[in-house]
Amino acid sequence: MRKPNLKTKAEYEYNERSKLSSAILWMTAALASFTIMAVAARELTNTMDPFTVVFFRTLVALTIVTVLMILSRGEGVSTRVFHLHNLRNFIRYLGNLTWIIGIGLIPLAQVFALDFSTPIWVAVFAVLFLREKLTIGKIIAISLGFSGVIIILRPGLIPIDTGSIAVLCAAICFAIVHVITKFLSEIDSPLTILFLMYAMQLPLSALGAYIYWTPPNWENLPWILLLGLMSLSAHYSMTRAFKLDDVTVVVPIDFLRMPIIAIIGYFIYLEGFSLWVFLGAVLIFCGNYYNIYYQRRRI
Repeated sequence: MRKPNLKTKAEYEYNERSKLSSAILWMTAALASFTIMAVAARELTNTMDPFTVVFFRTLVALTIVTVLMILSRGEGVSTRVFHLHNLRNFIRYLGNLTWIIGIGLIPLAQVFALDFSTPIWVAVFAVLFLREKLTIGKIIAISLGFSGVIIILRPGLIPIDTGSIAVLCAAICFAIVHVITKFLSEIDSPLTILFLMYAMQLPLSALGAYIYWTPPNWENLPWILLLGLMSLSAHYSMTRAFKLDDVTVVVPIDFLRMPIIAIIGYFIYLEGFSLWVFLGAVLIFCGNYYNIYYQRRRI
């Protein structure tokens, strides 16, 4: 019986470098997408109500997903757990809405800093509802994460503004969505989950837009298209990066969102730098990263 050919060390190292380079490129695309999405949302909330913004974001994203489905001629969309999709997508709609509201009220760097708390809430809900074990990594992540949120908000020292509450609510909503998605991914295909997400959110967002309708103008059109397109490309690019390399390599790159958006906020919107926001974001990031490192070390 012939032995299988083994890769040489040089070939192995070349493949690893190639995977790392590709992962960095995909994360760069994700960073650009998240940044453009935040700027587009900020520009739209200057002249449009958040309910209307969420409606157009959903409409554009659903159109793109539908076109991709038709072009790919892939599998159909079907599910046996329609009620879970309903729950997931209602909560995700609330997350999108509160995130858009927060974008229009607080500095962009503060929005992204509070965004980073989503994995902390995921750890909490996974322990409570998925009966996952409360490991040392999760305890440290939750402790540092909550400490970071407290430092950013500084309750009792400064008034907690509506924008911060909105973004924090969005982070909690997205965490619940992630927990439900983890369960759904074992039952339904990614295509089904993605399509139903936007299809179910469209009537919800249409109702909100009808009540708080703000007619868009031609100047809004490029931002509307960018918001819908970037919301898809951001998560797609990050998913591709995670598939190519270890999460302990990819996650630190994602943290570059903070300084990038802070610089953009400073030069475009004249938003000041807050040491407390950065300190809180660093603590949240360290908690997330340690939990990932701890889990990977146990595998």
